[in-house]
Amino acid sequence: MNNLSLLLGYLLIAFGITLVLIPYYIRFLYHFRLGKTIRDEALVWKATEFAKLHKEKTGTPTLGWGVILLVIFLLVLGSIGILWMSEWIENVFGITLRHSLWSREETYLPLFTLATVWLIGLIDDYMNVRGIGRTKWLSARVKMILLILFAGIGAFWFYFKLWYTSVHIPFFWQFPLEYLYIPLFILIVVAMANSVNITDWLDGLAGWLLLFNYTVYAFLTYQRGLFILSALCLIIVGTLIAFLWFNIKPAKFYMGDIGSLSLWATLAVMAMLTDTLWVLLITGSLFILETLSVIIQITSKKLRNGKKVFRIAPFHHHLEAIGWSEETIVMRFWLIGMVLASIGIIVGLGIIKNVIIF
Repeated sequence: MNNLSLLLGYLLIAFGITLVLIPYYIRFLYHFRLGKTIRDEALVWKATEFAKLHKEKTGTPTLGWGVILLVIFLLVLGSIGILWMSEWIENVFGITLRHSLWSREETYLPLFTLATVWLIGLIDDYMNVRGIGRTKWLSARVKMILLILFAGIGAFWFYFKLWYTSVHIPFFWQFPLEYLYIPLFILIVVAMANSVNITDWLDGLAGWLLLFNYTVYAFLTYQRGLFILSALCLIIVGTLIAFLWFNIKPAKFYMGDIGSLSLWATLAVMAMLTDTLWVLLITGSLFILETLSVIIQITSKKLRNGKKVFRIAPFHHHLEAIGWSEETIVMRFWLIGMVLASIGIIVGLGIIKNVIIF
């Protein structure tokens, strides 16, 4: 079968199945009262202004990415089953299939990341909706420890099993890191996983930005001949489109930490696997800047006796607090995200050869 036809098929099937299942899943979440509670505690001091701005979102179902992870792994298992029937399919339909989505070289590590970090997010989300613990969610320290442990395992695997010891600097060379590759890998995975979580809470915001990023990687991996990894990216794109159908304002349900943590950690692993970290840093700039706004706010509060730089951090909530509507913030972030995605593709393909100064 033509690779493009197969990839398009995976995209449409993922979208269709997810679109059909989500309404039933939303009813399931409502039935078991798995709705979000608005956090009035921040990392430093109170978050009362944030709670006031988002009071109306209380009770909206979260854990949204649960059904979508199910769709992804059903398609992976389905592709394995279809591969076993490949000879019969070729004889009857004339379609040749040589690979499933379960590929040691391309998808083992991303799928392992998706499932593992999803579990961390599930624990955090469940504690939030059930009001478990003092802060009603997994503490930042515990979450960080779990992510570091996971990322550490991945870093050692990349270094000692796959022999990754350098990163590519665009338009120049492979920059050797040796043992420094391990802490860099841990930093990238942990920081990226948390950055999407920070950029959540506005209807349709994180989902669209993730969609742009996975589309970029679907294109770049296809250009590199990594068709199975490209198919996985497009499956996630298809599920994200279906998710966003119900997540744009007013959102019927939310992605939750099970989605925000796992999706970006998975993309970080894909970037390290394809040696395109620089592309991810470009396309994910908004996530990175949002994280920096939180770091700046926390540092300011601790060092300046509670004084803030922003009304609320992360920055998109600051824009809300100063009067920007939710729709305005989300759509302007979408526009910036599309520009960054376009630049990421251009840089990823190596089209830019010279810096032109006008």
